[in-house]
Amino acid sequence: MPHLTRRDVLAAAAALSITASARAQDASPITRPLPGGGPPLPVVGLGTASVFDVNDDATRQKADAVVRALLATGGRLIDTASTYGQAETVLGAVIATAGVRDRLFIASKVEAPDTNELKRSLARLKISKLDLLQLHNVRDPQQSLAQFRDWKAQGLCGLIGITSTYRGDLPAVAAVLKREKPDFVQIDYSIDNREAESRVLPLAAEVGAGVLTALPFGRGRLFRAVRGKDVPDWAKPFAGSWAQFFLKYLIGDTRVTAVIPGTGDAAHMTDNAGAMRGALPDAEQRKQMAAFVDGL
Repeated sequence: MPHLTRRDVLAAAAALSITASARAQDASPITRPLPGGGPPLPVVGLGTASVFDVNDDATRQKADAVVRALLATGGRLIDTASTYGQAETVLGAVIATAGVRDRLFIASKVEAPDTNELKRSLARLKISKLDLLQLHNVRDPQQSLAQFRDWKAQGLCGLIGITSTYRGDLPAVAAVLKREKPDFVQIDYSIDNREAESRVLPLAAEVGAGVLTALPFGRGRLFRAVRGKDVPDWAKPFAGSWAQFFLKYLIGDTRVTAVIPGTGDAAHMTDNAGAMRGALPDAEQRKQMAAFVDGL
């Protein structure tokens, strides 16, 4: 069997299911409420780690196409960070040129409660206020979010949160989440890495925090595991591709506010966004999905 890339698989799937895809695009995107109110958030966004690291013409063109695909499919959320290479600068240029700031929910991260770092992020993004400001990679269980609350009161951000994509940091994340009660927590969570289901999601629900899921494709592990395989027939009523299969497992848990798969490919962005339309797997189907992946 010849090696098939994700783009090859997407092209074949589109050729076979154009009518179903059109129906899905006509449906309203699935949304989840934001902590504290405001317009609900579509459940599929864009992650930018290791995607737009270089500020050059080719990268800006790629970012422009991806942001346009996000908006065209009904998405709003872009998640970035001060440490993601030149991603903030690239995104700032693209968003300002396209004039789409008011259509987006922009989240970024700083490494410390440092006003200078926050000001750099805002300048790079060419905005005066972040929709969500997160403390990146929380490791200290005694971490205070007092400065973040001050920034929120000053109008520099609408919501505040914490993040970690390291298993060893989960106890610190849980401690800060319980004590500081941020608006959001962002965690490493995928169908083959489900520890967050027992260690973070219940606590987030308890304190009323929204949840963003980073690395929903398991750092590429999941696509490698299913290479050459078709989506199971029993999953096709709700998943038109493997990306949608993996994402809908996460979205199927109502405690998850949004998934943020990273991509620099507009076709992949469109495919990912398909997960926020149509049916979601129920609890029994999610168990079946997890068992299927565990058996690969």
